Amino acid sequence: MNDDRHRPLADRMRPRSLDEFIGQAHLLGPGKPLRVALEQGRLHSMVFWGPPGTGKTTLARLFARTANAEFRTLSAVLAGVKDIRAAVDAARRQREIDGRQTILFVDEVHRFNKAQQDAFLPFVEDGTVLFVGATTENPSFELNNALLSRARTYVLKALDAGALRAIIDQALEDRERGLGDRGIELAPELRDRIARAADGDARRALNLLEIAADLAEAEGQGARIDEAVVNEVIAGGVRRFDKGGEAFYDQISALHKSVRGSSPDAALYWLARMLDGGCDPLYLARRIVRMASEDIGNADPRALSLCLDAWDAQARLGSPEGELALAQAVVYLACAPKSNAVYSAFKAASADARRYGSLEVPLHLRNAPTRLMKELGYGHRYRYAHDEPGGYAAGERYFPEEMPETRYYEPVDRGLEQKIRAKLERLRALDRKARGE
Repeated sequence: MNDDRHRPLADRMRPRSLDEFIGQAHLLGPGKPLRVALEQGRLHSMVFWGPPGTGKTTLARLFARTANAEFRTLSAVLAGVKDIRAAVDAARRQREIDGRQTILFVDEVHRFNKAQQDAFLPFVEDGTVLFVGATTENPSFELNNALLSRARTYVLKALDAGALRAIIDQALEDRERGLGDRGIELAPELRDRIARAADGDARRALNLLEIAADLAEAEGQGARIDEAVVNEVIAGGVRRFDKGGEAFYDQISALHKSVRGSSPDAALYWLARMLDGGCDPLYLARRIVRMASEDIGNADPRALSLCLDAWDAQARLGSPEGELALAQAVVYLACAPKSNAVYSAFKAASADARRYGSLEVPLHLRNAPTRLMKELGYGHRYRYAHDEPGGYAAGERYFPEEMPETRYYEPVDRGLEQKIRAKLERLRALDRKARGE
């Protein structure tokens, strides 16, 4: 019988060697740099970046064990500068006593502010400690460049269902640390369901398995975990979705690019993923309206109205009823003709507005509501377009005098912009004729 039954199954089953570690083959496969470093005990500072339950803490512990180094851990949520200094002092004493290197493992290192990161940077530089950080957020945005430059970043991936199934099987068979001595019966298809429900997180998979085993015993089923127990345990499970974090922006990017790429099915999938993960539907409504202007534009002006209506429906009905309107809008956008002509034109015009500064409005374009303004030439020789042939003042100039006439808007040859393009070409031909060009 294991003496540590009070410890969670996920903690008891933490791999003790590389041979027990499941997943991350891109880092730990034969000949891969991280595996070679671990096997040879080559110490260097590093950052493990990946979703929860992918083995960041475990790898840090394995690193310390294989290198025979002291392992000290800090939580960036709880630790302050005082705690950092205490850990550094302990590392210095350890090296003086037996010459052993100390690995300072900082969990959730993205929570450290700049002052906290700066506090231990000198001790990383002089070798007092080896820094190993774990983060679920993009280190490029969360860690100081000085710290990043002294640590190698390893990207851990969410575990696939096959790896999670192997971890579940391992826990069910292990008699020393797992559930093997309890003789748990769990059908293969139910093991697969737990693996899928864990959504890439080994810790979650083992927690679900342990809860299911305990629940089965509590309900008098002994060691047999049936479908009803599994359903109860995995009900209400949430997918990996970090509001405001890396996964959040990756998914909204995938939704936007699927719309732009005219893939209604993929766009629906990413919309459903974000809603399923708890994203605010009104945030999605705002982003969908943006897509209508940025990627469809005047190729189909109805897209913007439809998206605004979808936003209104979501605001009025709430979820889940309003979500169908968002889905309708996303599918419409994905299927609509695409044009970023207005988006590109507006960016270019904005750049010129900054470049040229506060140029004067030409006199002929100014209103002249007073006699003095008329005497000063305001509105003089302005050509009222409705009085011109075809309702167009051919050859007229509307840009500031000090600025060259610039063509920003180039309609694409798709959707309504086909007609807009033809009209603008006809009007420009009239301008050239009127100017004798």
